[in-house]
Amino acid sequence: MARRRRTGCDISGLVIVDKPTGYSSNHVLQQVRRLFNANKAGHTGNLDPLATGVLPICLGEATKLSGYLLDADKSYHVRCQLGILTDTGDSEGQTLEQKAIPEFTAQQLKQVLESFLGEQWQVPPMFSALKHQGQPLYKLARKGVEVERKPRAVNIYSIELLEQQADSFELLVSCSKGTYIRTLVEDIAVALGTVGHVTMLRRTQAAGFSLADSLSLSALQQLAEQSKSALMARLVPAEAALPDWPECRLNQAQVTQLRFGQPVSLGTVSPCATVRLFDEQQQFFGLGQISDGGVLTSIRLFAESSTQENLVTEGQSR
Repeated sequence: MARRRRTGCDISGLVIVDKPTGYSSNHVLQQVRRLFNANKAGHTGNLDPLATGVLPICLGEATKLSGYLLDADKSYHVRCQLGILTDTGDSEGQTLEQKAIPEFTAQQLKQVLESFLGEQWQVPPMFSALKHQGQPLYKLARKGVEVERKPRAVNIYSIELLEQQADSFELLVSCSKGTYIRTLVEDIAVALGTVGHVTMLRRTQAAGFSLADSLSLSALQQLAEQSKSALMARLVPAEAALPDWPECRLNQAQVTQLRFGQPVSLGTVSPCATVRLFDEQQQFFGLGQISDGGVLTSIRLFAESSTQENLVTEGQSR
């Protein structure tokens, strides 16, 4: 059988994009992949088409970190319009219900917000990328089909009230993975005695990256038009995505053991669920875990040639 021809370059790293509104996360992913001519790409959690903000894109071997980045905490700036419930939970949906908005003070709103802090159960919305029997829920929702969704445990670390009007408010929310801000907003509206939906959602932090680390698609396009090296300068090393994880530095013999699937004895060291692995040249090459007996085993390893693509000259890249 003929081998499938690979397309693109063996680039490994992350691109932190400030996602524009009106585009799906997959559309942004494909745009970035084309700009970098990468052979593999993956993002670290969907943002709704309405939403904007921090969207880390993993390229090449860094896609092996996508699941770990997806598990990271996130922060959002959100605006809620009270009195109207939509089928999507945001302003792009169809109105399902209109309800009077009771008067409430800032203090009363803050008390309601405090009741949503901490661990809680949240029912995912039908308009989401979660799957039911292999079918995304949003596709079923568009057909008018609703299925039972199991509640999921989430954690709301903080909710800051930024602005309040008689019929709306703005929040800054810090939360765990799996939190649906649209659902949170709907639940807060119900607690106030009315209904509501999201009119603006901006992710301000994700997986340790902030808006200050991100670039718009147009800015990335401009860099690509300047030169290959200018664009590559915005590629973030894969290990930068997990700054809180401990490092484990290994000699060549130990690296070889891991690559052959063999555990490595580190002697008397503290056990650690997850560590970043570096070789003698200080090159990041994967993730591992250390057991109680000081035994290191691999979780995810990068291909040996994928630490960084050699930059081509500007003339070659055009």
